[in-house]
Amino acid sequence: MFAFLQVYSIQAVLPVMMVDFSATEVQAGMIVGATVLAIAIMSPFLGMLSDAVGRKSFIVGALLFLAIPTALIAQSSSIEWVGIWRFMQGLSVPGITVVTIAYIGEEFEGRAMTDLMSFYVSGSVLGGFMGRFLMGHLHELIGWRDGYYVMTAMTLLGAIWVGKMLPSSRHFEANPNFRSAIQTLGEHVTNRYVVTACLLGACVLFSLVGCFTFINLHLADKPYELGTGALANIFAVYLLGVIITPLSTTLLRRFGSARTVRVAIIISMIGVLLTLVTPLWGVIIGLAVMSSGVFITQSATISYIAVNVKKGRSLASGLYYMGYYTGGTLGAWLGGIAYARGQWSLTVWLLLFVQVLALLIASFGMIKTTRRAT
Repeated sequence: MFAFLQVYSIQAVLPVMMVDFSATEVQAGMIVGATVLAIAIMSPFLGMLSDAVGRKSFIVGALLFLAIPTALIAQSSSIEWVGIWRFMQGLSVPGITVVTIAYIGEEFEGRAMTDLMSFYVSGSVLGGFMGRFLMGHLHELIGWRDGYYVMTAMTLLGAIWVGKMLPSSRHFEANPNFRSAIQTLGEHVTNRYVVTACLLGACVLFSLVGCFTFINLHLADKPYELGTGALANIFAVYLLGVIITPLSTTLLRRFGSARTVRVAIIISMIGVLLTLVTPLWGVIIGLAVMSSGVFITQSATISYIAVNVKKGRSLASGLYYMGYYTGGTLGAWLGGIAYARGQWSLTVWLLLFVQVLALLIASFGMIKTTRRAT
């Protein structure tokens, strides 16, 4: 939750920042994508470093570092400086996310691991919601700059809490051999499980970032003209993911990863189409349906890679997140271009195109590994 508290918080105040800094839609998309890009770049490297150093110290240290650029966003004098500090935020996030997935994979197995992976995704969903929700309302109360100081304090409290409460690793075995790590990397990039998960993850975050970044601009414009508080409230649809994701483990055990993912993607596509309707309540239902499908897909994909990859788990998680966040970066960039040229309707068709790709990847990449992944 504390990792994702900062990643998308800026989305709720994006329309305000565009006015404050006279920014274009593409620039707005790229300050969202800056954090996502940094996560994509750093994920495999921090995974390799964690395999050599350890888990808990890495997670706590990454949280402490995350507080620094979060505070500096509040002092930004231009949209470019916001982008720089957002990029710095992203450098630390894989130290929390990638390492936590490896930690769960080492400390638990079987049903316990599947359950905890779904709770991990629920925590990330909760963090994504809380970041957007808090920033939207903090801006209305004290302005977005002071709001980021509050977010900084929350991150520091999170680091202290995790340092106190997270049990130390019992089954971690250090692998400081860089040559061995490179060999493992070579094995992973030719591993069907890892490659399929990475491609699927890229499509998932492309859809999520593209949708929830530019729906804000759509709803801040006519005929809706919503303020930051109202936009923040709409992100409450994210909370469905906290409920749905743990329930997805039942679907995974019964139907396997491939079938679950295919159905979830189709649900997500229906949700995206629903956002084209005019009434605000219809748009909100569409966002709820779309995000639910995405969260089930994400949970199934993370479980798929954890179950099927036994060696170099942290590195495998790092590669997955590299693909996942590369997709998110492209979603922020291409989504901005689509919105600038054709407003929300063209953005929707871009999202549907990517979700069709995800459906093809799930159909042809995962189908033969369903039994092993359950």
